[in-house]
Amino acid sequence: MFPLKLIVFIALVSIVAAGPWGQICAGNPRNKVRGCDRHGCGRYGAPRGGGRKHLGVDVICRDGSTVYAPFTGVIGGRVNPYRNNNAINNGLLLRGSGFCIHMFYIRPIRYSGRINKGQQIGLMLPMQKVYPGITSHVHVQNCDRSDPTRNL
Repeated sequence: MFPLKLIVFIALVSIVAAGPWGQICAGNPRNKVRGCDRHGCGRYGAPRGGGRKHLGVDVICRDGSTVYAPFTGVIGGRVNPYRNNNAINNGLLLRGSGFCIHMFYIRPIRYSGRINKGQQIGLMLPMQKVYPGITSHVHVQNCDRSDPTRNL
């Protein structure tokens, strides 16, 4: 009887622990976050060069994969992660359902309009061309720069 109770408990905890956002990238239904590789770590607050910290979460996504809207809302325009242009310098601002986020390293289908949770919003850009050996990912950052992890 004990193992059954444990299984039920784990199932309930995983349901409660799951965030309100939907799947972000095809092939990663649980929005698994990038671990550490030679380019750094994907968790919120991970150290970056120059004493900076990582202000978003890196959701694993293979180059060329479909990227989905994590919630229903509005596309608020283009956002670029870098000052200089490169093969992955593109992304979107999304607002709605009580959230405001930037999603980087995607080629959007469009830069404005309403979106529904789970709707395709773009494709993952070729991250390996810019950072060979990195775990390719979509960077998700709250507009207020707070930790988005609990929403995944």
